[in-house]
Amino acid sequence: MAGYLIKDTTREERKKIVEEALGNIDVSCDGCSARLADMYEAYINGEKELRDINQEFSGHYMSGKEGPERSGCGYV
Repeated sequence: MAGYLIKDTTREERKKIVEEALGNIDVSCDGCSARLADMYEAYINGEKELRDINQEFSGHYMSGKEGPERSGCGYV
């Protein structure tokens, strides 16, 4: 694989990139990993680059604008 850009990858490669980056998304105490995986569907489908998705997420976090909700998993 040449890189992570949509133009350089197939859908299957993008899905593998996301799965490897997130780790085991099937096992989670409150499902937060599964919701995080949903955030990257646009990349897997070839609609948005990873950097754009990550910037949008960070922008919501930094600006305080409405974005993905965070919830604890009870391990405090």
